[in-house]
Order: sequence, then structure tokens, then C-alpha cells
Amino acid sequence: MTLRNGLSVDVEDWFQVGAFETTIRRDDWDGLERRVEANTDRVLDLFAEAGVQGTFFTLGWVAERHPRLIRRIAEAGHEVASHGWDHARVFTLTPDQFRVDLARARAALEDAAGVAVNGYRAPSFSIDRRTPWAHAVLAEAGYCYSSSIAPIAHDHYGWPDAPRVPFRPLPDARLIELPITIARVLGREVTAGGGFFRLLPHGVTDRAVRVANAGDEAAIFYFHPWEIDPGQPRVAGAPLKSRLRHYARLGAMAGKLRRLIAAHRWGRMDAVAERAAERLA
Repeated sequence: MTLRNGLSVDVEDWFQVGAFETTIRRDDWDGLERRVEANTDRVLDLFAEAGVQGTFFTLGWVAERHPRLIRRIAEAGHEVASHGWDHARVFTLTPDQFRVDLARARAALEDAAGVAVNGYRAPSFSIDRRTPWAHAVLAEAGYCYSSSIAPIAHDHYGWPDAPRVPFRPLPDARLIELPITIARVLGREVTAGGGFFRLLPHGVTDRAVRVANAGDEAAIFYFHPWEIDPGQPRVAGAPLKSRLRHYARLGAMAGKLRRLIAAHRWGRMDAVAERAAERLA
């Protein structure tokens, strides 16, 4: 199977991010300006221009309110996958609450897209050593793969001692885990995507992709639609560190994406998982 890197988009609105989870209440979300549909349409246009397909890990909350967007994603040949219901971190849920979250999100996504949902990414890469039960719940629910682990140390997420290549987290299930690719800069390890991609030079992520490919591994890259929206509202009451992370270099993001996408071969995450499953058989 041809080696293609995993191109993934975590579809959530500007007010649903981890940086603002203690500043903006979920009960207030419906009263805020929604920009996720327009921003995701811009991503779809960018992918169409580049002639690539990817995976859109989407919140069920978004799918319920923007079903036509989800259908457009599927009709354009991209994979629709789950990002949970409302961006609750997995380690804040009990196993039963996680089951409910998964089921509710999948129902909204499948109703909107008209296709089966087989992939999952935990909000804020929140499957870690605190959730030893999470992969079993995903396997029980019939998911083919998860891309929910960031094998680094970070103040918001991370499982530093987790495998850095695709693996089967359970001995008795076919579920594949696809960890996010790690980049190195000045001796520090960071994720290949999101805020680090925006803030750091292009060469950091480009090198991480090339290193993975040199080892015959697909790199896993991710970003969010709100990251190409410099005109989004500003949350004045959020901590300074959160604001710096969220708003820095939004205007540069689209151009950096075009450059990275043009430099490498990309595809859907389900194809990456299928290749991994063959190699792990």
C-alpha cells in the first residue's frame, strides 16, 4: 500500500477549545457566534485546491447544528470521524459517561453524513495513563482506530511513555491506535500540528514528516478550522498563556498549510489505519 501521511482536522469552534474551557461555559455556547461552518468550508476549499483528502474529526455538537457541513465533508470524499460530543476530555469522564459521549456523537455524525463513523480522536489527546479503560470502551463500541495519544509531556495533555508508532492497545481487539507524530525543536519534543505548527518554523514539522517517512511510517498531522480565522472573537478574560497560544500567527496558518501539504503525500486516517493493521497482523 502506498505510504501516505495522515491529514486530519479537529472540527470544533473557536469557543470549544481546551484553552478556554475554564473561561467559557458550555451552557453559553449556543449564544456565541458560530464560525465553524465557514472556517471548515475554507479548509475544504484548501484541500480541493491541493487535490488531497483527509479526515475530519468532528464534535457531535457541531454535527447536530451543522448537518449540511458534515454531508459536504463526506460528499467531497473525506472521512468523517468522531471527536466526541462536546470536547469533554476523556480523563474527566467515567467509562459509562464515555460510552454515552461516544454513542451520542456517533449518532449525530452518521445521521448528518450518511456514512459509518469508524475513527475517533479524543479531545485534547486526553487518552493517557489516567484512562486505562478507554481503548476497551472504543473497541466495545466497534471503532476501527483511535488517534488519541500524544506521546509527549505537556501541561494540557500527553503520555510520554506511550508508543510513537501505530500499535494495538488491546491484546484481544483489532483496534489500532495512531499516535500523533512528534517533532523536535531545540531539544524539546512537540506535536506535529496545531499551535506548535503555527508558532514554529515550517521546517520543524516538515522534518518530522520526513523522519517518519524515512522509517517507513506515516506521519500524523492535525490542525483546527479556527486556526485559519484571524478575525475570530477575542476572549479577554482567558489566561494570558492561553490567549497567546490560541491567537498567535492565525493569519499565517493557511499559507503554512498549503506549503506543508504541497511538500508531502497525504490521505485519510482510515487508510493510515488500514496500512498499520496490515503491518501489525
